[in-house]
Amino acid sequence: MANKMGLVIGLGIGYVLGARAGRERYEQIRAALWRLRDTPVVARPLDAAGERIAGAVRAEGMRITDTVADSVRDRLLGARRREEYVDVEVEEID
Repeated sequence: MANKMGLVIGLGIGYVLGARAGRERYEQIRAALWRLRDTPVVARPLDAAGERIAGAVRAEGMRITDTVADSVRDRLLGARRREEYVDVEVEEID
Protein backbone atom coordinates (compact mmCIF):
# COMPACT_ATOMS: atom_id res chain seq x y z
CA MET A 1 0.00 0.00 0.00
CA ALA A 2 2.87 2.35 0.79
CA ASN A 3 4.34 1.78 -2.69
CA LYS A 4 1.03 2.69 -4.34
CA MET A 5 0.71 5.81 -2.23
CA GLY A 6 4.27 6.85 -3.08
CA LEU A 7 3.54 6.33 -6.77
CA VAL A 8 0.38 8.46 -6.58
CA ILE A 9 2.22 11.22 -4.70
CA GLY A 10 5.10 11.11 -7.20
CA LEU A 11 2.73 11.31 -10.15
CA GLY A 12 0.91 14.22 -8.53
CA ILE A 13 4.12 16.13 -7.90
CA GLY A 14 5.29 15.47 -11.44
CA TYR A 15 1.99 16.69 -12.84
CA VAL A 16 2.05 19.90 -10.80
CA LEU A 17 5.67 20.66 -11.67
CA GLY A 18 5.07 19.83 -15.31
CA ALA A 19 2.03 22.07 -15.46
CA ARG A 20 3.99 24.94 -13.94
CA ALA A 21 6.97 24.45 -16.25
CA GLY A 22 4.81 24.68 -19.36
CA ARG A 23 5.19 23.48 -22.90
CA GLU A 24 8.47 25.27 -23.61
CA ARG A 25 10.29 23.55 -20.73
CA TYR A 26 8.75 20.22 -21.74
CA GLU A 27 10.17 20.63 -25.25
CA GLN A 28 13.60 21.49 -23.80
CA ILE A 29 13.61 18.38 -21.61
CA ARG A 30 12.39 16.19 -24.47
CA ALA A 31 15.11 17.51 -26.82
CA ALA A 32 17.79 16.90 -24.17
CA LEU A 33 16.60 13.33 -23.64
CA TRP A 34 16.65 12.63 -27.38
CA ARG A 35 20.19 14.00 -27.62
CA LEU A 36 21.18 11.73 -24.72
CA ARG A 37 19.48 8.75 -26.35
CA ASP A 38 21.44 9.37 -29.58
CA THR A 39 24.84 9.14 -27.87
CA PRO A 40 26.57 5.81 -28.63
CA VAL A 41 26.97 4.92 -24.93
CA VAL A 42 23.19 5.00 -24.45
CA ALA A 43 22.04 4.04 -27.95
CA ARG A 44 23.95 0.74 -28.24
CA PRO A 45 22.44 -0.98 -25.17
CA LEU A 46 18.96 0.36 -25.97
CA ASP A 47 19.16 -0.84 -29.57
CA ALA A 48 20.48 -4.24 -28.49
CA ALA A 49 17.68 -4.63 -25.95
CA GLY A 50 15.14 -3.65 -28.59
CA GLU A 51 16.50 -6.29 -30.97
CA ARG A 52 16.36 -8.99 -28.26
CA ILE A 53 12.78 -8.07 -27.41
CA ALA A 54 11.76 -8.02 -31.07
CA GLY A 55 13.33 -11.45 -31.59
CA ALA A 56 11.51 -12.90 -28.59
CA VAL A 57 8.21 -11.44 -29.76
CA ARG A 58 8.68 -12.89 -33.24
CA ALA A 59 9.60 -16.29 -31.84
CA GLU A 60 6.69 -16.49 -29.43
CA GLY A 61 4.17 -14.65 -31.61
CA MET A 62 3.14 -17.64 -33.69
CA ARG A 63 2.72 -19.88 -30.67
CA ILE A 64 0.61 -17.29 -28.87
CA THR A 65 -1.49 -16.63 -31.97
CA ASP A 66 -2.19 -20.33 -32.39
CA THR A 67 -3.14 -20.70 -28.73
CA VAL A 68 -5.53 -17.74 -28.87
CA ALA A 69 -7.08 -18.92 -32.14
CA ASP A 70 -7.64 -22.41 -30.73
CA SER A 71 -9.20 -21.01 -27.59
CA VAL A 72 -11.56 -18.74 -29.52
CA ARG A 73 -12.54 -21.56 -31.88
CA ASP A 74 -13.20 -23.90 -28.95
CA ARG A 75 -15.36 -21.34 -27.17
CA LEU A 76 -17.31 -20.31 -30.26
CA LEU A 77 -17.75 -23.70 -31.88
CA GLY A 78 -17.31 -25.99 -28.90
CA ALA A 79 -15.11 -28.12 -31.10
CA ARG A 80 -12.04 -30.01 -30.13
CA ARG A 81 -8.75 -28.86 -31.53
CA ARG A 82 -7.96 -30.29 -34.92
CA GLU A 83 -4.49 -30.17 -36.32
CA GLU A 84 -4.66 -28.22 -39.56
CA TYR A 85 -1.74 -26.92 -41.50
CA VAL A 86 -2.00 -24.09 -43.95
CA ASP A 87 0.80 -23.10 -46.28
CA VAL A 88 1.26 -19.35 -46.02
CA GLU A 89 3.94 -16.81 -46.74
CA VAL A 90 4.62 -14.02 -44.26
CA GLU A 91 5.92 -10.68 -45.43
CA GLU A 92 7.65 -8.47 -42.88
CA ILE A 93 6.89 -4.77 -43.00
CA ASP A 94 9.44 -2.46 -41.45
